[in-house]
Amino acid sequence: MFRFVSEKAVSALLTLFGASIIAFVILRAVPTNPARLIAGPFATDDVIAKIEASMGLDKPLPQQYLDYVVNFFKGDWGFSYSAGQPVLDQIAARLPASAELALYAFLFAFIGAVLVTVLVAFSRSRLLDQILRGFAFAFVGVPPFWIALVFLMIFFERLGWFPGPVGRGSPPTEIITGFYTIDYLLEGNIGGFLNALHTLALPAFALALGPMGYLIRLLRANLLDTGNEPFVTVLHSKGVAPLGIQFGHILPNAFLPTLTAGGLILAQLLGGSVLVERIFSWPGVGSLVIDGILRQDYAVVQAFIMLSAIIYIAVNLLVDVLYGVVDPRVRRS
Repeated sequence: MFRFVSEKAVSALLTLFGASIIAFVILRAVPTNPARLIAGPFATDDVIAKIEASMGLDKPLPQQYLDYVVNFFKGDWGFSYSAGQPVLDQIAARLPASAELALYAFLFAFIGAVLVTVLVAFSRSRLLDQILRGFAFAFVGVPPFWIALVFLMIFFERLGWFPGPVGRGSPPTEIITGFYTIDYLLEGNIGGFLNALHTLALPAFALALGPMGYLIRLLRANLLDTGNEPFVTVLHSKGVAPLGIQFGHILPNAFLPTLTAGGLILAQLLGGSVLVERIFSWPGVGSLVIDGILRQDYAVVQAFIMLSAIIYIAVNLLVDVLYGVVDPRVRRS
């Protein structure tokens, strides 16, 4: 087990090293000098040279990279000159909004995929199965930002069932966790909780449909494969009830890969809702990154790439280790 965890940890560190290289290169690859962007078009060469020295851009590239990595893990994620504050403070203020949106999108995707797939698979209806496959294929192939635009046109403009791109709505009286739905519940405001959930629903569903389609296809394939295993035939021969076989044996064995994929999808949602946040004016990290790109504030983009990589790698490592704990065959392989 120690060897298995060590191999996964080394793989995670190598992946993080690659992500740090990409984040580091972004600022250096832009055609415009970052110091010139900060100083303005009429700044003298002496002023630009001083800014470059303050940013460490006058050092050799290996030293710049080492300083960047060390400073990042010390909590110095750079300074946003367009906003006039450290990047870490900006991301810390926006991260709860992105995390809440990603969490609800994940819950919608995971719970919906499991319920729909299990009901259709165990109903043994070929028509329902074909409909499910068609919807899953469509969900996987359509980009989330397009789904978000369609949702706004249908459910906001035409039907008026959900609010439009209004952000997160009114905040709770006291911000405790940063999650509006949870903070409303903590202060006992059920009406505020329902309003926050209502505002959250449309962007969360727009983000959830793609992962839901993937999970449906994965769980359906696993249910079919597990249903053809020899142990299922043995259970039938022993007279075990069909529902007992389906829910007590087939589903648990088919569910483990879906649970693994769910962890990776959650990590992806935490860092991948950039355009959907922008469409719904959601005040999360995604909107901050787009503003940073438009303002050529690449320190924000750098920090976002590193943070997304760390979240994805950490969740991936955790899922791999848990998978190895649950299934000894993974450790042996």
